Amino acid sequence: MNRLVDYISCAQYLEKPMYYKRRLIDHLIIELEANYQTALTAAKRAHSTATDKANIAENKYDTLGLEAAYLAEGQAKRASKCYADIDAIQHLTAQDYSLTDAIIVGALIRLIDQDEKTLSLFLAPVSGGLKFTFEERTIVVITQSSPLGKQLLGKFVDDEFEFGSEQHRKCYRIDDIN
Repeated sequence: MNRLVDYISCAQYLEKPMYYKRRLIDHLIIELEANYQTALTAAKRAHSTATDKANIAENKYDTLGLEAAYLAEGQAKRASKCYADIDAIQHLTAQDYSLTDAIIVGALIRLIDQDEKTLSLFLAPVSGGLKFTFEERTIVVITQSSPLGKQLLGKFVDDEFEFGSEQHRKCYRIDDIN
């Protein structure tokens, strides 16, 4: 009977990182949906400005309508990119990692620098540069095509590496991978 209780306790502990990551991915989707709504609203506003009768050009120097049209096009492309990012993250699976697994896309990585400061990164297929707080932890999204993402791919827990320009180079240790 004790072994069964120990097994259940152990199984619950092992499921926590994957459950945490699934909630993190869900939170990331909420962040991306907010970005999408902002971009969509901006595109609609710019389109409205571009097509407003008050902004019809009266001479060749009156370019407000034309500028608004370019802005509307840019905002529409931004909204489309946000939508594609949401789709990519929705298809991301929350994988569980062991100490012997290498970093791949979908990994939640905790780095510690030479000053003992912690940096939490989520290696995603899209949305690099997005920074958000999740359960009192600041997470920075990086992609596999970013310089740091390229450096991390294939590394393991306790691997050390240097990153940054010569003036701002830091030494990091991979403390955890989820």
